[in-house]
Amino acid sequence: MLRDAALLQLELLLAALDEGLILKDATPYNVQWRGARPVFVDVGSFERLRDGEPWAGYRQFCMLFLYPLLLQTYRGFEPQPLLRGRLDGITPEQCRSLLSRRDLLRRGVLTNVHLHAKLERRYGASGRDVKGELRSAGFGVELVKANVRRLQRLVRGLEWSPPGSAWSGYAGADAEAKAAFVREVVGRRRRDLVWDLGCNDGRHARLAAENARYVVAVDADQAVVDGLYRALATEGNTSILPLVVDLADPSPGLGWRGLERKPLLDRGRPDLVLCLALLHHLAISSNIPVREVLDWLRGLGGTLVIELVTREDEMVRRLLARKREGLHADNDRAPFEACLAELFEVERSQALPSGTRILYLAHPRQ
Repeated sequence: MLRDAALLQLELLLAALDEGLILKDATPYNVQWRGARPVFVDVGSFERLRDGEPWAGYRQFCMLFLYPLLLQTYRGFEPQPLLRGRLDGITPEQCRSLLSRRDLLRRGVLTNVHLHAKLERRYGASGRDVKGELRSAGFGVELVKANVRRLQRLVRGLEWSPPGSAWSGYAGADAEAKAAFVREVVGRRRRDLVWDLGCNDGRHARLAAENARYVVAVDADQAVVDGLYRALATEGNTSILPLVVDLADPSPGLGWRGLERKPLLDRGRPDLVLCLALLHHLAISSNIPVREVLDWLRGLGGTLVIELVTREDEMVRRLLARKREGLHADNDRAPFEACLAELFEVERSQALPSGTRILYLAHPRQ
């Protein structure tokens, strides 16, 4: 998704240069999504091109687009913690320190990272009139275009191959019965916004999209979200938005007073929430009490379809094997159902054929 957003930014910049315009900045936040289709939204970024001036957004493009892509492609480094910790992105010096000497031989690293960091150290606080010097040297729009085309070729070549994941391709037990339950619920009436939490390969998000205006499909596993995005982009799907989100540690509000970039809950409230094969991961792997998870789900305000995976299930046994005996007693049928009934009105439940998984349809109590 980040690569496609970067390519859209560069494509628009080239088109603008042909019309005597330029994009004054280059932040991914200017690119939003209609499902799997990137859409540039900041018309105010366009301004008249001034003769002899370079592209002012180049540094920002590197810090928020190029460096995360380079680090993930060349080093397998997940850049999200750095990006959500600093609104301006990854500096040239930070990126250089995370790359090895051998990486200097890789495409794009020497000029866009190493020399960029070196020039910033030398001239960053010098007060020199760099723009004036470039104009005097005959710097022109054709050089800007050449640099943008070079960046396009570089970004297109940054192909990330996600490593194998314990959950990529993991469909879980009772897939057909679970799909039938979801299909019946979503088919009752058209929904405005559906959240599929722990979406995996997106099969239930696709079912929800059959009778919803928009579906947001989130998962903490980059591999499964990347695979889902690639499939949706190939289809031209504009009704399902895939996002990498760790619900146990989501991105906070960023920027001035934490309001420039809003956290997940401030971006929209669903009228239907799918929470399938997720609860045990939050409760056991992330040590979040089941009541806390259910209380958070109630706060979303939408109808809930939730799956309980009991302690007899093979997947839960694997998770509990790493824990001290006696922990997570709340992740079982009796305590779960008592807590669910306290916070939600349970319309119905259905045990799946495996006998270790149960689906519930519930509505939040006011």
